[in-house]
Amino acid sequence: MKEDPADIDDILEKYPAEPQFLISALQDVQAKYGYISRENMAMICDHVGAPLTQAWSVATFYKSFRLEPRGEHEICVCLGTACHLRGAERIVQALEKDLVTKRGSTTKDQRYSLDTVNCLGACSMAPVVKIDEEYIGGADLNIISRRLQNMQKEKGETKWRVLNIPEKRQSREAVLERPRRATARS
Repeated sequence: MKEDPADIDDILEKYPAEPQFLISALQDVQAKYGYISRENMAMICDHVGAPLTQAWSVATFYKSFRLEPRGEHEICVCLGTACHLRGAERIVQALEKDLVTKRGSTTKDQRYSLDTVNCLGACSMAPVVKIDEEYIGGADLNIISRRLQNMQKEKGETKWRVLNIPEKRQSREAVLERPRRATARS
């Protein structure tokens, strides 16, 4: 969405010219545009009477604030303990390679943003990847690439290719059926 100073003024009208409203104003501007540009941050600071350095400190401290435009689709890979043990890092590395971007960044065409989080709260479904608002449990590279490919087909595009990267982890069933090793305590 194109930024319009009049829209920012409308947002700022709701707040008194006091520094205590800095975070609320930042949140509202981000809700409108998906991120906070430097220009908008300066306008917010001018209105609430806070120094730009304070706004920058707040926006970089809280991970929920974004200082760059986000992609049309957001891909978020959980790197919590359960997901990590089930291959989430391999998923991130493959997506970085295929999307030609790094975690925490957006592709040059503004189509995809790739992020990681410490937990998505769905450990029993590990590894978990969230694409937009859809949680994909038991995710592997083929499931994710097919989902992205289907998203593009829905728009009439055919750019995405299915990743045929062999999975190194065993299926959940194979792990559960594996006999336990005898230990000294057994």
